[in-house]
Amino acid sequence: MSSIDPKSIATRDLHQILVSMVAPRPIALVSTISEEGVPNLAPYSFFNVFSSNPPTLIFSSNLRIKDDTSKDTLHNVQRNGEVVINAVTRKIARQVALASVEYAADVNEFEKAGLTPLQSEVVKPFRVAESPAQFECKVKKIMPLGDKGGAGNLVICEVVMLHLHDDIYDEKGKIDPLRLDLVGRMGRTYYCHAGEESIFSIYQPFDQLGIGFDQLPRPIRESRVFSGHDLALLAAQTEIPGREEAMEALKLQEVKSLIEAGNASEEALHELAKRLLNEKRNREAFAVAMLYIYELI
Repeated sequence: MSSIDPKSIATRDLHQILVSMVAPRPIALVSTISEEGVPNLAPYSFFNVFSSNPPTLIFSSNLRIKDDTSKDTLHNVQRNGEVVINAVTRKIARQVALASVEYAADVNEFEKAGLTPLQSEVVKPFRVAESPAQFECKVKKIMPLGDKGGAGNLVICEVVMLHLHDDIYDEKGKIDPLRLDLVGRMGRTYYCHAGEESIFSIYQPFDQLGIGFDQLPRPIRESRVFSGHDLALLAAQTEIPGREEAMEALKLQEVKSLIEAGNASEEALHELAKRLLNEKRNREAFAVAMLYIYELI
């Protein structure tokens, strides 16, 4: 593993390391308007949501590395304190990339990128019609982090009105990430999107205390079969299966087959438990893993 002192390398190289490793990052397609009334549109991947009450989004408009100058977006929010943050989907990602080009301040990026401006209800900047989620915001504070190229300017925005397309909801009225198909920014020229092949679910109840890795019996915790992922599924259980629960696992056909084949070793039981975990039979998996510990086999 290499160690790097941030002060020992060029800002441009450091930037690429940071954006490559802190990824994927959501993209804010930021709409502002100049003092002359010219719409401006630019994407920012130094962006996230930071509060629900009040609803607060923050993006960073960094000074240009090449000449320490600020971008039109920052100039506009410093002057009028209003912004619209639009979500970016795969469908419009290429158009959004075009909006990142450094056009002159009097150029309308809506027109350059072929995106449709919608009149906002509370603020002056326009919304992007093609975006499934549009957040009208008042800028609460701008926090400069430095005065050299690459330095961020955190734009803290309070959401005063939000607009969501009807077609992003599933049959239960919940926002469906597959229908959104949001895009994330990686390093260099790379992007990713939240498509079916990349979305997965982790259910971890916050009101139930899992026993944790430290409470797993050592033979399980130190098993060569279980991965960290497998152990986390077991450690998320609220209690270790007792002897009676483990005895019930002896009735499983998979366990009976191992016994009949004379192959009910500790490692074989762990292999079976791992398969049960993959089938989301977590409690049974834990009970099977405990069979050898309780000397039931």
